[in-house]
Amino acid sequence: MKVLDLACAHGHVFEGWFGSEADYLDQRSRGLLECPLCGNAEVSKRLSAPRLNLGPQAPVAQAPVASPHLAASSPAKDPGTVLSAVAAADPEFAKAWMEMAKRVLAHTTDVGDKFADEARRQHYGEAEERGIRGRATPEQTQELLEEGIAVMPLPLPEALKGPLQ
Repeated sequence: MKVLDLACAHGHVFEGWFGSEADYLDQRSRGLLECPLCGNAEVSKRLSAPRLNLGPQAPVAQAPVASPHLAASSPAKDPGTVLSAVAAADPEFAKAWMEMAKRVLAHTTDVGDKFADEARRQHYGEAEERGIRGRATPEQTQELLEEGIAVMPLPLPEALKGPLQ
């Protein structure tokens, strides 16, 4: 078993377990690897030293990471971009966000591209209220907000949408 340190193009670091180096290269070439935080498929192997068990070791101190400063007038319009920037600089935030995303997935129903229609049906009492999630265009989202229907973008990595191994 080979454990590799991997990183996506947004700087999220994660671990991957493979049967061999050839297995890693095969999965990468077929596009099967993606970041568990943001779903980015541009994954690369990071430099890492082998772990040798030579007896008791003192814990290794990690250098503190500065949190990024995100101004209210930030030019980033994509919530996933902002999320990626914060998560890359703050591993605790990334962990908390993943837990929150798992809770949202566990307590909502995916209505896919019918999100705007289903949100309206619930808002106008035509359907039973329940937690839903799905996809809407920016125009549909704006129309929902103008109708007084509270919606918000929540970028979810593809890795959370399927079964976790």
